[in-house]
Amino acid sequence: MSNGADRGSGHRPATAEARTLLQVLAALLAACLVALGATAPAHAAPGDDLVKVFLVPDPAQTGGQLATLQSIAAATLGDTARSGEIFDLNRGLAQKDGGALNAPDAPLHPGWILRLPQDAAGPDVRLARDTGARAAAAPPAAGRQASTMFTIPLAAAVAVLGAILLALITAGIVGRRKVRTWYRAVVRGVHRLGEPMRRKRRLMQRRATGRRFAADVESVRRAYGTLAEFGPTRQRPEKPVHALRVDGTGVTVWLAAPDTADAPWTNIDGTRWRRPASAVGRPTGREDTGTTTQASTGAACLVRAGTDDADEPVFVDLSRLDGVLSVSGDQGVARDVVQNLLAEIARTRPDTPVTVLRGVDGAPPLTVPAGLRQLPRVEAPAATAPATGRGTLRAGGARRPVRGLVVVTGTPGEREAAELAALCGPGGAGWTGLVCGEADGAHWRWHTDAGGRVEIPVLDMRLTVPA
Repeated sequence: MSNGADRGSGHRPATAEARTLLQVLAALLAACLVALGATAPAHAAPGDDLVKVFLVPDPAQTGGQLATLQSIAAATLGDTARSGEIFDLNRGLAQKDGGALNAPDAPLHPGWILRLPQDAAGPDVRLARDTGARAAAAPPAAGRQASTMFTIPLAAAVAVLGAILLALITAGIVGRRKVRTWYRAVVRGVHRLGEPMRRKRRLMQRRATGRRFAADVESVRRAYGTLAEFGPTRQRPEKPVHALRVDGTGVTVWLAAPDTADAPWTNIDGTRWRRPASAVGRPTGREDTGTTTQASTGAACLVRAGTDDADEPVFVDLSRLDGVLSVSGDQGVARDVVQNLLAEIARTRPDTPVTVLRGVDGAPPLTVPAGLRQLPRVEAPAATAPATGRGTLRAGGARRPVRGLVVVTGTPGEREAAELAALCGPGGAGWTGLVCGEADGAHWRWHTDAGGRVEIPVLDMRLTVPA
């Protein structure tokens, strides 16, 4: 009996060790396959690494003939009517001379690099690598138009990973206690190698979101229609809606903590209320024919700040900023946030006046969309008594119509801070400030990260920003 017990006790640890080693190797193999998928995707889209571009020529080289979007479309796509596609691909993208294409009829500058649709062809079409802000053009090889994407050869990657697996197996035999430590180190290294590709994919997704926002008017109509349900009536005052989420199955609203909503609205948590798309909201007292506009919802100024984890647009009401929004964190993503808010206002409130101030950190100016009216420095009137009103979800703030926008590109200096206070502060001119950086006295403060996300603490939400 004792011999049998000894044999059984000696067999169980060996089996457990073998099982642990197999689990470690299986997890490592899965991590390696994920890394291979991120490094050399078998079904990568043609535009993920290389894009087709057109280099705007100097008129001196074309006999004084100026290039236009129509002429480029005719030369590369064979159809002048497709010039709109070229404009959509290049709208607002910074060029190397600091300019940008913001209108279909805007003049093109020599040396600009314009993205083209993937079916573009011709002697002037080039292939370029996407650097994030603009494409870096490279002349095509003589006699051909095509090129191949640069990827890590799959055979080399498999050989390297096979060597790593063999080393880990040997390490498991020689020193089992070190296997887990080595495994974690390898996984961390694989994760770091795949991060650039993951960031690039996120950037492509954020750009696609920006194009979707520009073409989507239905979600804006539904958002303003929902806002009208909470407007004032003879029986009760307005219930402030600070944010909305519009999707195919219904609408979610963020209300102040003391407020409630009647059926068919149901409470999700303390401040969020949900109504399914099949349910009909409270009559607004107006002849609503599906064309509800901001004229019927008072001072509201709804803008899509980004998308949530389900890729659905989330609106915030800029009229409840109570003066100034400070967007800090990653400087590039903070600029994307403010640039997107300007584009949203240009689509829903065209001709809104905008003045742009430079911060003390020397950040380049933002591109003001064509739909807004850019002004030089604005003389602020004499200060008046600050208005009072109902608070936001966590801090008191008066509602303020968006009469004009003061955009500060970077942290405000002493002069810019004084202008912000005069135009946007309590008792000021009633304008709304958007600051790419830290701003003292800002009522709302958003924080961005390098992954393209923005955190809005006052609403307990984190969104992905369009690019």
